[in-house]
Amino acid sequence: MQLQFAIDTVTLDHALELAAQAAPHVDILELGTPLIKAAGLGAITAIKGAHPDKVVFADLKTMDAGELEADLAFSAGADLVSVLGVADDSTIAGAVTAATRHGKGVVADLIGSPDKAARAREAVALGVSYVEMHAGLDEQAKEGYSLTDLLRAGEAAGVPFSVAGGVNGSTIGAVRDAGADVAVVGSAIYSAPDVAGSARELRAAAAVAA
Repeated sequence: MQLQFAIDTVTLDHALELAAQAAPHVDILELGTPLIKAAGLGAITAIKGAHPDKVVFADLKTMDAGELEADLAFSAGADLVSVLGVADDSTIAGAVTAATRHGKGVVADLIGSPDKAARAREAVALGVSYVEMHAGLDEQAKEGYSLTDLLRAGEAAGVPFSVAGGVNGSTIGAVRDAGADVAVVGSAIYSAPDVAGSARELRAAAAVAA
């Protein structure tokens, strides 16, 4: 299972600092949506330039103009871009067209999708590389939130998937057991006193999960 670091900060300098510490222990560096909105597409170029050996994920959460927005991100250096699963099929297909042209990939982010398993299958049929079973920060803050529903949706979908929504050292084993291809970790790394140490521990936990 691959480990993805969601860099949810709003300044490029901070993002570069976090990426430098975590990069040796992760597979994918994700530029969070707030970072791209605050720092622009140049943030993608900067992260890819600093870490050319890593997969760089631009979390655009595209809802419209799929081909155009994906093309902009790929041209800036992204290897993967996200498009919302609740977007129209034509938007997802457009992003896939851009990915094919650049030799890159698209991830369908299923945040807000009422039936994640069903939409996951539809998105993969449209050509995305995999889907992301995702609960956002606002949803995670609600009383009673659990990662379990995301894991069940991933298992039920029967397609390649990642999981994002409060993944940490105590839950990454369950993510692996559910068959996820990628575990997406944000706060458990970037909020840790030792960013590199936390990333290293999560990498080890992912590797030993049964």
